[in-house]
Amino acid sequence: MKAAVCHEFGSPLVIEEVRLRAPRNGEVEVRILACAICHSDILYAEGAWGGTLPAVYGHEAVGNITALGDGVRDHAVGDRVLVTLIRSCGHCVSCAGGHPARCETGVDRDHGPLSTVDGGVLNYGLQTAAFAESVVVDQSQIAGIPETIPPAAACLLSCGVITGVGAATNTAKIEPGSSVVVIGTGGVGLNAIQGAAICGAAKIIAVDISQDKLDAALEFGATHGILATSDRPHRQVKKLTGNRGAEYVLVTVGSPQAYQVAPKFLATGGTLVMVGMTPSGAKVSYEPVMVASSSQTMTGSNMGDTVLSRDIPFLVELYQQGRLKLDALVTRCYPLDQINEAIADTVAGNARRNVIVFE
Repeated sequence: MKAAVCHEFGSPLVIEEVRLRAPRNGEVEVRILACAICHSDILYAEGAWGGTLPAVYGHEAVGNITALGDGVRDHAVGDRVLVTLIRSCGHCVSCAGGHPARCETGVDRDHGPLSTVDGGVLNYGLQTAAFAESVVVDQSQIAGIPETIPPAAACLLSCGVITGVGAATNTAKIEPGSSVVVIGTGGVGLNAIQGAAICGAAKIIAVDISQDKLDAALEFGATHGILATSDRPHRQVKKLTGNRGAEYVLVTVGSPQAYQVAPKFLATGGTLVMVGMTPSGAKVSYEPVMVASSSQTMTGSNMGDTVLSRDIPFLVELYQQGRLKLDALVTRCYPLDQINEAIADTVAGNARRNVIVFE
């Protein structure tokens, strides 16, 4: 099959033939219909987090099951499913505690279902490798999805939507009537805004360096928009919140500068949710006394602490009711052989989500 392979960090991906083995016990093979480009894929391809090369990335996908390994339950060949990087062993402390997105069991990505045509190592990027015509993944990584949702929109539920919405609903557990600041209004940020609205937040304040993105944030449920480049944005938030600050601040971009300024937006007793992934080695500094004396909380949110069997049906229902925007998140669709153009457009900040579609 064909896949987009990264041979050198920071260089264009190469479309070439690779080998995909048949599914083993507990695994499924899925023919990919659409796979969105996430900034995590881009950071991996740039070398921000290291890893073995060559590699195939991509993890925000949807497709149809084409083969089943032994022991697969509740799925059949032909089913339409989401494919995500959330892989749950089912028995570690985190999985047993109901948090599969925190699974503590490692995966050997160098000896997964992929190999080069001559049998060499081909890294199974983000334990999904969906920048390819087909994937083989663990059954815990899929969830059924109605065929009535267009593939280019449906695939966004695999990462961008659950990461943003889940940060608001599962991690922050935003309370009705509260005030929320979302820093960064790209694909994940827009979904964090949607999540805050679903939770019933009274004020949802978007902060970004782009006025166009702030305008888009208002379409997705933000009540106010503030340019990060304006004079003292945190003072503007204070004015909007009775001089208190926000009860919740969600940072959805992997920018150290965004994380550095984020506590300034917090109210006493407020919660800072760290969603955006920075490159390895990036650091910020805080005064612990300020956090402690203000009874504030800082917490991470990986993949929105999503439980696929619980959250995907919920989000599908919201979409069908018109309460969750998916189609409007898709900026452009590209064939696989134009993936480098799609990545460049994403890096330039021109897209909410660009999607690779397969015929």
